[in-house]
Amino acid sequence: MKSSPTSGVHDATYSIGEIAGYFDLAPHVLRHWESVGLLTPATRAGGRRRYTRAHLARVAMILRSKEIGLSLAQIRDLLDACDGRGRRRILQSQLSALDEQIERIQTSKQLITHVLTCRHEDFTECPRFQEEIVTAVVGLAAHRAQP
Repeated sequence: MKSSPTSGVHDATYSIGEIAGYFDLAPHVLRHWESVGLLTPATRAGGRRRYTRAHLARVAMILRSKEIGLSLAQIRDLLDACDGRGRRRILQSQLSALDEQIERIQTSKQLITHVLTCRHEDFTECPRFQEEIVTAVVGLAAHRAQP
C-alpha cells in the first residue's frame, strides 16, 4: 500500500486512478468491483468517477476479505449485511472452510513427509503409504457426500 492520498484532507475526492494507485491495483479492478456491486463511486464529476476517503476503507476491506479467502459474492454479502450478526455468520462459515482446508493440508503434509522418509525405494510399494492413500480417498468421498 502506498502513502495515503488523503494527506489530512477529509472532504477531498479522488479519481479511480488515485484510489487504484494507492492500493497498487489496476483501475479495471475497481471497475469490476463496481460491476459486481462491491463499490460505488461517491459522485461523478465530468463523467469521471470520484471516490471519498470512506472508499479507501472499503477497498482495504475488500482486499483483506479476499486475502482470507472470501469470494467477491461473499464479500458483497459481508459488506451489505445489515448487522454484526449477519457478518459474523459469513465469517463463521469461512472459518469452518479454512479449518477444513487446514486439515486437508496437514494430511497432505503428513503423507509427503512419510514419502520423503520412507525406507521403501519406491514409496508406492509402501504399505503405510497405500493405507494413507485409501484413507485419504475415503475421507474425501465422505466429505463430498455430506449435504
